[in-house]
Amino acid sequence: MSLGGDDGYGGDYEGHEARRGRGAAPEGHLTRTRLPEGDGDPYGPPRRAPGRPKPSRNLITVVGVIVLLLAAIAFVNRGDGKDGGSSGGGDTGGGGTEAQPTAPTGERPVDGKNATTDIASGFAKSEQGAQSAAANYAVALGSDGMFKADRRKAIVNTIYAPGVAGARLKELDKAFSNNKILSNAGLDASGDPPDGMTFVSRANPVGAKVEKFKDDEAQIAVWHSQLFGLAGEGSKNPVAESWYTDTFKLKWIKGDWKVTQYTQKNGPAPVGRDQAASSAEDMANAVQGFGGFTYAR
Repeated sequence: MSLGGDDGYGGDYEGHEARRGRGAAPEGHLTRTRLPEGDGDPYGPPRRAPGRPKPSRNLITVVGVIVLLLAAIAFVNRGDGKDGGSSGGGDTGGGGTEAQPTAPTGERPVDGKNATTDIASGFAKSEQGAQSAAANYAVALGSDGMFKADRRKAIVNTIYAPGVAGARLKELDKAFSNNKILSNAGLDASGDPPDGMTFVSRANPVGAKVEKFKDDEAQIAVWHSQLFGLAGEGSKNPVAESWYTDTFKLKWIKGDWKVTQYTQKNGPAPVGRDQAASSAEDMANAVQGFGGFTYAR
């Protein structure tokens, strides 16, 4: 390799040849040394072997990015070591850590249920809480329990405000003890169905909306379907479906929403499908086998 040329170490003077080996240069001239090919420059970087490809910078960059991504994924998926299941002696056997479950967020819809009526209670003091309360109250007022005196009393005293519960109970007692109403429903004077029949009265909320809300008062509308009738062989009042909108005026009293006024109107009712009605036995089994829900907005 020649150290002359364009590499900055000088070139040959005109009329002179480059000299080999070591020795003194003629006076006034520079001395150049030509090293044997293949020996390499003892003061420079090692010579690259012939035919050896030069690493690509793009390849090095790609490998670096992949390593960083793998490290980031491992960091995100690692546990905090506080869960007993992520210890080295756990069942996973891999010695790794398990992802931690996500903590629930938002409002808790209810705190529990009334032990006597099984009606949800402890709703949040918010628009969502008021809607949840109204939906559950629509279910209670549309249940078969309203046709039994003792259960009706418990329902009214649970969901109505203390100042209006007494008067409302008298009105409902008068309505549900009407022999004509009971007879049309296929029930006797005590609100019981004939032997072999299953009485069905179940409200199924589809949705709720806030019409008014301010501080400790709310007005909520609940749209729901209603299953009503007798399931059983020879029923003269088979179970049918209707649609209603119930409107509740609610007041926040002693840590919960209570009803101060309740109204109901027909609809909106969708167009029914051309669907064959189930047998009386299938309907009775469905009502007895499928329980209701606690509704939460």
